[in-house]
Amino acid sequence: FPLLNYTSVTEFILLGIPNTGGLENMLFVLFLAFYLFTLLGNVLIFLTILVSSNLHTPMYFFLGNLSVFDIFFPSVSSPKMMLYLVGQSRTISYQGCASQLFFYHFLGGTECFLYTVMAYDRFVAICHPLRYMVIMNHKVCTGLTLGTWLGGCLHGSILTFLVFKLPYCGPNEVDNFFCDIPVVLPLACADTSLAQTMVSFTSVGIVTLMCFLLVLVSYTRIVISVLKISSSEGRRRAFSTCSAHLTSIVLFYGPVVLIYLRPASSPWLDSVVQVLNNIITPSLNPLIYTLRNKDVKLALRKALIQGLQTCKV
Repeated sequence: FPLLNYTSVTEFILLGIPNTGGLENMLFVLFLAFYLFTLLGNVLIFLTILVSSNLHTPMYFFLGNLSVFDIFFPSVSSPKMMLYLVGQSRTISYQGCASQLFFYHFLGGTECFLYTVMAYDRFVAICHPLRYMVIMNHKVCTGLTLGTWLGGCLHGSILTFLVFKLPYCGPNEVDNFFCDIPVVLPLACADTSLAQTMVSFTSVGIVTLMCFLLVLVSYTRIVISVLKISSSEGRRRAFSTCSAHLTSIVLFYGPVVLIYLRPASSPWLDSVVQVLNNIITPSLNPLIYTLRNKDVKLALRKALIQGLQTCKV
C-alpha cells in the first residue's frame, strides 16, 4: 500500500471480543475446534469433487470454489485471534491491518458474487434443463468463476484504498478481534464522512444489493417454473436442489445486515456477529451441502475408502 508514508501510526491494538475476560482458554479451544473443522470439512469436499468424475458438473464446480473460499476466509482473522487468546501480542502492524481488511473484503466480495453465480446456475438447471450443459459449458463456468474472484479483488482494493488513504496519527485501539471498516475508519485523524459514504455505497449499495437483487430474480424465475410442474414429487425435487444454496445465502446475508445496516452500533454484538460470519458459517457449509446431498455423500464415502485402502498399501 503506497500511502503508508502519510500516517504516524505504525501498529494497531486489537481489543478482542468485549466482555469475555477470563474466558480466553475456553474461547481458544472452541474457536480452534471450529477452525480445524472448517479446514478439514472444506478440504474433504474440494478433494472429493476433484477426484469424483460424476461430480464434474457446473453445480459442483462452483461448490468446489466455495470450499476453497471457506478455507481462506476464516484464515484471515482466526489465527491472529487465537494467538492473542493464548496470551500472545494483541498488536497488529499497520500493513498487517490493511492486509487483513483487504483480504476480508476481497474474499467477502468473492463469496457474494459466487452465491449470485450459483443462483444463476440453479435457475438454468431448473428452468432450462435440456440446455443446461450447453449454457453452463466449461468455458462459461471458468469465466464466471474468474469474474467472481476478480470482482472480489477489485471490491477489496477499492474499500482498502478508501479506508487507508486517510491519515492515522492518534488512537490505535481497534474495538474488535480483527481489522474491519466499522472499527478502523473512526480512528482516522480526519473527517471520515465522505469515506464512510463511499464505503457504504460501494459495499452495500453496489455489491451486496446488486448481488441480492440478482439472486432474487433467479429464485423468482425458479419459483414460477417449479409451480408450473404438475407433479408434487417433481416440485419437491426441484426445490430440494435449491435448499442448500438458499440456507447458505441466509447465513451470508444475515450477518451483513446486522453489521452494516443497523442504526446503532454495539461492540459486543458486532464481535459476536463477526465470529458467526468468520468462523461459524464457513464450518456449516460442508454440512449444509453434504447432509442432504446423496451424490456428495456417496462420492465422499468412496473417496475416504479409497484413501484408507491406499494408506494400508
